Amino acid sequence: MTLSVRLRHNLPGFILDAAFEAPPGLTVLFGRSGSGKTTVINAVAGLLRPQAGRIVAGGRVLFDSTQGICLPPRQRRLGYIFQEGRLFPHLTVRQNLAYGRWFAPRDAAREDMGRVVEMLGIGHLLTRRPAQLSGGEKARVAIGRALLAAPQLILADEPLAALDEPRKAEILPYFERLRDAVNVPILYVSHSAAEVARLATTVVVLEEGRVTHQGAAAELLSDPRISPTGVREVGAVLEARIVTHHTDGLTELIAGTAAFFIPRIDRAPGTSVRIRIAAHDVMLARDRPTGLSALNIVEGRVEQLRSGTGPGTIVSLDTPAGRILARVTRRSAEALGLAEGVRCHAIVKSVAIAPQDVGAADSLPS
Repeated sequence: MTLSVRLRHNLPGFILDAAFEAPPGLTVLFGRSGSGKTTVINAVAGLLRPQAGRIVAGGRVLFDSTQGICLPPRQRRLGYIFQEGRLFPHLTVRQNLAYGRWFAPRDAAREDMGRVVEMLGIGHLLTRRPAQLSGGEKARVAIGRALLAAPQLILADEPLAALDEPRKAEILPYFERLRDAVNVPILYVSHSAAEVARLATTVVVLEEGRVTHQGAAAELLSDPRISPTGVREVGAVLEARIVTHHTDGLTELIAGTAAFFIPRIDRAPGTSVRIRIAAHDVMLARDRPTGLSALNIVEGRVEQLRSGTGPGTIVSLDTPAGRILARVTRRSAEALGLAEGVRCHAIVKSVAIAPQDVGAADSLPS
């Protein structure tokens, strides 16, 4: 099942003119605040009627300006996860979860409530009301309510933006499970590179109302000319597998043929994961360094150097682990004699790879 979107709508300051395809899995609408992300998702939800365009989910037309079709939200068969959760305060968790079923067609394939409750770990919360829940617990209940509406499409508008870092870390694995367990498109709005790296099957980059790029997270986050969050958020996304957990609190991974050591993560050996390594956390050396505290040292070949108007340079390395990026000063790049084809070593401190930068690998075929 896929989602096809083509929209045109006048907004203050610019015209939204966007078109993209969202395949099964989790598609992130990625861009700066004010780029049109929420307008797009509200148009898909039926909360905003665009001036022109066409929206089709799984072959079902939700909106077509030329044919005069504009289904109301309740008929669009979607689950919407809002930033604030928007649970009914007078209902218990169980009643909030059941509410979504009111809008599901009688003949629709329904999720089993017991399975959803177990997946989200909310069985002990069923008799509570929203005022008795933490922010992370509210977010999990909101995900469950969306799932139990038997949706053909799931929308999430910056669902983690209102949460602090510990709560974000708590909720991210549930969105990974949602991505891998549900066979409907998920359209997810974010301006966080870390969320995109962990969750996205597909990334759609929006800038001033236009789709500038669409593709895989690893490709788009590694190019400062593409990434809407700028050079500070540029980094590599590597596919890795957990080898073992060591008694000193480190987890050993293998990415390609290169070993990495990171702070312990609570996943079983053999599990496939994505790791994000920010370019500003990588140092470079022409010769393999000795006497360093850093445990992760990978040799590679310089693919490309990208310099902007400032003092920095992004160095792209082809390594046995995959593409790794380093952000260094132009002065350092010149002092090291870096150029395309030159071999050097990437150095990454173990503690630079934070738990929120490690996520479950996408289980969908690429």
